[in-house]
Amino acid sequence: MGGGKIEIARVKEGNTRQVTFSKRGTGEGEGIMGRRKIEIVKVMDPNTRQVTFSKRRTGLFKKANELSILCGAEIAIIVFSPGNKPYSFGHPSVDVVAAKFLQQESNSEDDYDALENNPFNEAGHDIDKLNQQLCDVQAQIREEEKKGAKLDEGLRQHQVTQLSQYEELRDSYLKLQCEVNDRLDAIEVSECMMLLVQEPALQITKQLPAKRK
Repeated sequence: MGGGKIEIARVKEGNTRQVTFSKRGTGEGEGIMGRRKIEIVKVMDPNTRQVTFSKRRTGLFKKANELSILCGAEIAIIVFSPGNKPYSFGHPSVDVVAAKFLQQESNSEDDYDALENNPFNEAGHDIDKLNQQLCDVQAQIREEEKKGAKLDEGLRQHQVTQLSQYEELRDSYLKLQCEVNDRLDAIEVSECMMLLVQEPALQITKQLPAKRK
C-alpha cells in the first residue's frame, strides 16, 4: 500500500465537529486512493463471519443511537448472531417501543372492524360497480376504435370507384365516431358519479375515530 500518511482535520461548526480523512502518497507517482465497492455476499468462514457480525452489529447500533439523538426517534432493534445469541438496542427501550407498536396494530385492527361493520360501506360496493362499468365501457371503446382503424386502413388500401360505396363507408365511419364520443361522455359521467360517491364515504370514515373517542 506504500508509506502514505493519514491526515485528520477537525473543523468546528457551531456545536458540531466534522472530521475529514485524506491519504497522501509519499512519491510523485502515488495519488489519493478512492473508495472500493465491497461485494455483499455471505461470509463462509465461521470465525470471519462472527467477527464481521460483531463489527456490523456495533455499527448498526451506533447508527440507531445517532438517529435517536438527532431526530428523537424511538427505535427498537433485535438481532440474532450466527450462533443464535440475541442482541438488542432500544430507545427509550425495546419493551417500550414494542408495546407502542403492538398498541398501534391493535388500534388499526379495531378501526378496520368498525369500517367493515359500517353501513356506509355500501357506497364502496357502488364504487366497485361503477369501476366495473367504466372498464366495460372502455373495452367497448377500444373495440370500436379498432373497427374505425380497420375502416381507415380499408380506405387507404382500396380505391372506392363508386360514389355510393364511398358515401356508405363515410357514413359508417361518422356513425362510429359518434358512438365513440358517446362512450367517452359516458365515462366522464361515471367518473363524476364515482367522485360524488367517494367523497361522503371518505369524510364519514375520517370522522369515525373522532366519534369513538
